[in-house]
Amino acid sequence: MYDRAMQTLYALALEPIAETKADSISFGFRRGRSAKDACEQIFCVLARKCSPTWILEGDIKGCFDNINHDWLLKHIPMDKRIMKQFLKSGFIYEGKLFPTDTGSPQGGAISSLYANMTLDGLEKVIQDKYHRNSKGNIENHYRAKTKVNLVRYADDFIITANSKETAVELKDIVSEFFQSRGLVLSEEKTMITHIDTGFDFLGWTFRKFNGKLIVKPSKSSIKSLIKKCSTIILKEGKASTQSDLIRRLNQIIRGWTNYHKHVVASQAFSYVNNILYLLLQRWAKHRHPNKNTWWRLNRYWHEKNGKPWVFMTDEYSLINLRRIHIVRHPKLQISKTPFLDAEYFIKRRIKLRSLVAA
Repeated sequence: MYDRAMQTLYALALEPIAETKADSISFGFRRGRSAKDACEQIFCVLARKCSPTWILEGDIKGCFDNINHDWLLKHIPMDKRIMKQFLKSGFIYEGKLFPTDTGSPQGGAISSLYANMTLDGLEKVIQDKYHRNSKGNIENHYRAKTKVNLVRYADDFIITANSKETAVELKDIVSEFFQSRGLVLSEEKTMITHIDTGFDFLGWTFRKFNGKLIVKPSKSSIKSLIKKCSTIILKEGKASTQSDLIRRLNQIIRGWTNYHKHVVASQAFSYVNNILYLLLQRWAKHRHPNKNTWWRLNRYWHEKNGKPWVFMTDEYSLINLRRIHIVRHPKLQISKTPFLDAEYFIKRRIKLRSLVAA
């Protein structure tokens, strides 16, 4: 507890420095920023008719485990003796102590700051290479001929380009940037994709249909949700009461829909709703194998506020995904930081809460 408290204190002191020096297009593990902000940034970059068409999807192999300690000690502005103790403390697994010669300890209060500060600087490298005009000034990324734009969330990132050749060149530049930090791109997960084919990022699928960008919940995200619900209903919930089952399902459904309800998700919500109905039918049949379908329907599904066939009890009612409204997430001004623009982030937080409650 003492070590964790010390890490937290140093993290609180280091965070304002990290925010001031951070890449403006970095959204992971930062105060006032989220995956939804990264999604909106990608939408703004790719939605236009003149937007770039090639995407470099990047993924760093074991980012937290492989950061070079020498690089961290040289570039992170904090007490080097304390920092070295944080980095070299090791970890205990099954009663054995394992040394940590590389990487930032995962789960530590300060580890996310170390990782973000390690990856910061990639935006400047790209700007210097692709956004400077003949006079040496940095052009707006929408005007730059190469259409190179970076969006990063923690150790996952995408970089756009106007051609496949530029995307291949970017891959080499990014690899060289990470090399000095002890990091390597994952060959399996780093791909170059055309926007018409589409790509997955942070649980969403970005793809253009006839020139129009559509953002939907990814198939893997939908599959993961259905798997969780199936486990709760058919395995863990066989002996559960209806109220307890609804309460557990609502927790998962509410979190998942709040994450996805700012994109084109109505079709996905309807599909999940249908699957839940079929799973709950199986649950009811397991509890009452000798009763007919209509008896089970009347036993567990009722009318509420004029809406028929609601899976409910006197205490709880299951969320109907078809009735969830799609609400656009407000675009973040990426030049703002919580420590310099506190009023902006307070107003934004109030606005976001009202959207979640809607």
